[in-house]
Amino acid sequence: MWNGDLDTDFDSLSPGRSSSALSRRDFVRSALGVGFAAAAGPVMAQTAISTPADGLLVGDVQIESGGQKIPVYRAQPKGKTDLPVVLVVSEIFGVHEYIADVARRLAHQGYLALAPDLFVRQGDPMAYGSIAEVMSKVIAKVPDAQVLQDLDACRDWAASHGGKPGHVGITGFCWGGRFVWLYCAHAPVQAGVAWYGRLVGTPSELSPKNPVDIAKDLKAPVLGLYGGKDQGITQDSIEQMRKALAAGDAAARASEIVVYPDAGHGFHADYRPSYNAKDAQDGWNRALAWLRQHQVVAFADEPPQDGMCQTERGLPQTFPVDQYLKG
Repeated sequence: MWNGDLDTDFDSLSPGRSSSALSRRDFVRSALGVGFAAAAGPVMAQTAISTPADGLLVGDVQIESGGQKIPVYRAQPKGKTDLPVVLVVSEIFGVHEYIADVARRLAHQGYLALAPDLFVRQGDPMAYGSIAEVMSKVIAKVPDAQVLQDLDACRDWAASHGGKPGHVGITGFCWGGRFVWLYCAHAPVQAGVAWYGRLVGTPSELSPKNPVDIAKDLKAPVLGLYGGKDQGITQDSIEQMRKALAAGDAAARASEIVVYPDAGHGFHADYRPSYNAKDAQDGWNRALAWLRQHQVVAFADEPPQDGMCQTERGLPQTFPVDQYLKG
């Protein structure tokens, strides 16, 4: 059911525009750029990063969860096993090119990265004509329990497909950032990195708890990365979460929230005008360090050679390794 919390999420994604007035096509053009779906066309935003798949095994796999086959984008170093695992949880738009690119960046760091389509039972977000429809007809119908179950299935699949049990992390963005907190209270993972995920909200049948409610139950420490200018996630809610973490057990107290004063919501999303390259780079570096600090450790033999990316006009351009490794 649509509620005020989804209104807040929408406001975070597109401040100053009403959900009824903003069509999906308008949102693609004005808020997201055009890199997140093939239907949007071949021209990518100038800031959109394209990470080469050289040396990687990439593509979709099917993972069974609760009797349902879940499409999952997998990226990992070719010919490697015993890899630390990172689950990648998408925004409300599903596993589009930006999310797949994040998985490839992690794979170049030596990880087995899995980005599941967590909306497969409710529908394709890109099938609707407005963001309001996406939120009400897809996102609002996704139970938290279903998402946690699907993430469990991905973690279990990884353990028998080249992943290293006991060395599992999770990262997510916006809608997915909220689930990083929830999953680190639900499952035995080693660390989480939540990018601007909502922290407070009104409980409902499908979403009975929010991150502030489960802070004390964290099984793994979480690094939260937030924007000081985020219009949907208030500084007051961040302070509520900090207090809840301080009153929790060891994993809660070991968690950390970093606020970038000049960043808004979606500051890591390089395909949107909200992208803040400086803070995105710093956040990515912190994320990698956090995973390593908490035993989600990658052992890449050597960094890959410079690859190629596509510019807005589709022309090849040298793409420095450290840029796509650090994001």
